[in-house]
Order: sequence, then structure tokens, then C-alpha cells
Amino acid sequence: MSSIRAKLIRSISSAFLQRYDAASLDIEDARRKTALLGRLTLTAFGVDVEATKIAGMHAEFLRPKDAEPGRLLLYLHGGAYILGGCDLHRQVVSHIARAAGMDALLPEYRLAPEHRFPAAVDDAVAAYKAVLATGIEAENVFLAGDSAGGGLAVAALLALRDAGEPLPAGAVLLSPFLDATGSGDSMRTRASQDPWFHATDLPVITAHYCDEHQRRFPLVSPVFADVEGLPPMYIQVGDDEILLSDSERFADALIAAGIEVKLDVWPEMWHVFQMFIGKMPESRRAIDDIGAYIRSRKV
Repeated sequence: MSSIRAKLIRSISSAFLQRYDAASLDIEDARRKTALLGRLTLTAFGVDVEATKIAGMHAEFLRPKDAEPGRLLLYLHGGAYILGGCDLHRQVVSHIARAAGMDALLPEYRLAPEHRFPAAVDDAVAAYKAVLATGIEAENVFLAGDSAGGGLAVAALLALRDAGEPLPAGAVLLSPFLDATGSGDSMRTRASQDPWFHATDLPVITAHYCDEHQRRFPLVSPVFADVEGLPPMYIQVGDDEILLSDSERFADALIAAGIEVKLDVWPEMWHVFQMFIGKMPESRRAIDDIGAYIRSRKV
């Protein structure tokens, strides 16, 4: 990582999140800090914000002025299943919505440790079903998410498939968290490069979300899932992050199952670098690529 980029990420980390000892994390304090960080960011130009309710959850529509009617991006935010929401993710989702030329819906699913697995999965499935109940066709819906939200997006797809529900046109995953067991090689090979996370954080954070025996469940760790029948996917991940192997192994599983997948590994980038839109050209290019991918899959 270049010295300028390293300085940027570590200055923001120090001010708001810190490269912390997960064992001593004050979840409520972290939630306040991340919400503050989000309120300091700007929504993309030309995108209106509309508060709403979906399946009983607070949510926001991010509506670009040139959005194509009848198409929707359902975005599941990251935050290790314990943080995140509209405040923190409004900016990046608004930019993705504008790049894709479609409305986005950003629901606030229930968080752990107050609501443990499978509450978040149930909420994601309920939000998707509620979208279809409005009359939007599944073929005009994209599912997306970052970090834990990326893992949640895949878990929702698995649950919907198993229930025989119509699946969306595709999914977009940003640095998805797909292995709660932390068994990927990058947990070791990227340990000195990742500016956000320590491998030792993983079991502590995961314990807030699920029981130890549940960590290999497909809806918790989709790298262990049967992916047959899932829709096409686009995955973006940083080459410097300890979760890199999650994306690589999952992409390999999709390919083996004959599912179309596009995997972009960004050199010198870290976990969910797209959130730095307006700060780095890589973030803008990544979001533009997401928009181009979704537009290219128009029915």
C-alpha cells in the first residue's frame, strides 16, 4: 500500500474506528462513532433520500433522478452484523444507485448481539419478499452488500433458493465476509497488509452473531454452501485484506457449479475501499464498474 493511502486509511481509522482489540470493543460506542462518520458524508449529487419501512424495518430509498422505473437494488449493509445502517452506508449506496441508474433500498436489519443468527437472514429474506410484493419482478432486482452484508446477501439467496422463491437477476458483493471460521489462506498471507483487521478479531466478532457450532452453517459461512442454482454475481475485493480468500474460494465454487461470476481483485486496496468514494480514484472506478455491470444485465 502506498504511504499516502496508508496515511488516509489509518487517519480515518484512528479518528473513528481504530484498529482495535475486538475483545474490548464497546459496541454501543462503536455504533455511535460509525453513525457520526456517516452523518459527515454526502449523498451523491442528484440522488434523493426517502425514509420508509420495509417488512417492519426502517429503511431508505436512494432515488437517482434518472432511475429507470421498475428496477431496484436491494442493498444489505456491512458492519460485522453488529454495526452499520443508513447513516453509515447512505453515501456509498447512493453512488452505486446513480452509477447503476436504478433506485436502491437500504434496510436496517436487526443487529447482533441483541438479535443473533438467523435474525439478519430472516430480515433480508423478508425485505426481498416485500420488494416483490410491490410488483417489481425478480428479474429486475439486484441484491448487493458489503462485508457482513455481502455474506448476508448470499445467505438470503441460499434461503430463497431453498424455499423455491424467484431469485433476483444477480448479486454484487463488496469484500464479502463469507467464512466465519476464518479458514482462508489470506488470514495468514495478508495479515501484515490489512490496515483494518487482525485475524484474532474474527472469532470474537463472530461470537456476537452466532454460536461456535453454527460457524460452518451455510447461511453463516457461504463458502461451505452448495451454490447450485444461484444467480450470476460480481465480486470486488481488495488484495490487501485478510478476507480475500473468502471471495476467491466462493468464486471458485460458483465457477465449478457453472454459475457466471466476475471477480475483481484490486491491488493495494483494503476492505470495502468503495466507501472512500470522493477520497480515492479507485473507489470511483470500482463503483463505476458496479454500475456498468448492473446496466449490462438489463433484461
